Amino acid sequence: MPARRPIPSLARSAGVDGELVLDPCTESAWIEVIQKMESVYADLVETQVRVEAQNAALREAQQFIRSVLMSMTDVLLVCDLRGRIQQVNRALEELSGRREAELLGEPLGALFAEDSRDCLERLSGRPGGEPLMDREVSLLAADGSAVPLAMNASSRYDADGSLVGMVLIGRPVGELRRAYRDLNEAHEALKHTQLQLIHSEKMASLGRLVAGVAHELNNPISFVFGNMHALQSYGARIKRYLSALDEGLPAERLQALRGELKIDHVMNDMDSLIAGTLEGAERVRDIVQSLRRYSTRQQETPCRFELTELVRTAVHWVTKACRVKPEIAYDMPDALRITGSKGQVHQVLINLVQNAVDVMEGQARPRLEITCEARAGRVFIGVHDAGPGIAEEDLPRLFDPFYTTKPVGKGTGLGLSISYGLALDMGGELTAENHARGGAVFTLALPLEGGEDG
Repeated sequence: MPARRPIPSLARSAGVDGELVLDPCTESAWIEVIQKMESVYADLVETQVRVEAQNAALREAQQFIRSVLMSMTDVLLVCDLRGRIQQVNRALEELSGRREAELLGEPLGALFAEDSRDCLERLSGRPGGEPLMDREVSLLAADGSAVPLAMNASSRYDADGSLVGMVLIGRPVGELRRAYRDLNEAHEALKHTQLQLIHSEKMASLGRLVAGVAHELNNPISFVFGNMHALQSYGARIKRYLSALDEGLPAERLQALRGELKIDHVMNDMDSLIAGTLEGAERVRDIVQSLRRYSTRQQETPCRFELTELVRTAVHWVTKACRVKPEIAYDMPDALRITGSKGQVHQVLINLVQNAVDVMEGQARPRLEITCEARAGRVFIGVHDAGPGIAEEDLPRLFDPFYTTKPVGKGTGLGLSISYGLALDMGGELTAENHARGGAVFTLALPLEGGEDG
């Protein structure tokens, strides 16, 4: 143990004039003591300043936490390991009609209705377990009624990581139900608006296709009309011949009349005329059904259909209305059946072909390449135009609603956006890229769902 340093004495000596003079060693020791005292005092002052700053920060933090807890609209309960209340917030005070001072130390069950106490006891008896979410309990309100709460509970730990209790947060179920109802109404309104946009785009596309569809209808209608004129003439001849039979004319007269009216030719031609008329009528029916399926607002039930035929129909409808008919090159199998929404696939294809035709407007020899192939359980339909391609800055926004590169008045900016959404709804996807040989290619990928029929 080090030797204890003696306290310096006030050794003095008499000077020349009788003055007291301190011993130099003693003076040095006192200076050292004074310096040490000043250093200690400075440390004390610094410590005091630091403690006061920390106390101020602590008070500010406590006030902040308190203000947050008091501002919460959800009720808050903090309990210890025995389920005794340690803290509540203002929302719980207002809902229960009891002050925090009255509730401290009370068991959780004192705040809840009889039918919820077993649930609360189980909650308070299982701290440290998995958090519980949206457990419905009934809180006793100030007027004695039971307010249903959606209660969440989780374990609470101290700074050392030791389990010290639980935190319970509840929200009145009425508010949740109202929020869910508002959310559901907003969702329904959004779906309704989306359907309206889809229908509007269908009508806009149909307007552009009117000329082609009218021409498509004109051929079978003209065929039926011509056949009906012939059948009308044939019917008059047969009626005249049957009247002669009823009059009992001689066989020679009947034979001559039969040759004059060409009854044998009429009878031979009748079957083909009727068959042709039925074929034309069926063609009109199919076109009308396709139009109705294309323009309907109703959700379509998935069905099995011939995809290559639908692709050719969509291309035919669009290109029939073109002033300069593009050269069409098909690379598709003869038959490929898939299961899906035929009307939606038709709409997407019409939008893609129409866009391809629009970007080639003004070209002397426009060309359109249509590909279709099945692989890995999916079918891929490609629409490749001979246009200028897609600018790099436009590619990321190509499927955004109302985004269009067409001049004002030439496009709504909804066609590709709606087509993209329809592709996703059908379990597929729609992509766009620039082709290595020039132009842009849009690829619609759809589930094959069973593949090609054998």
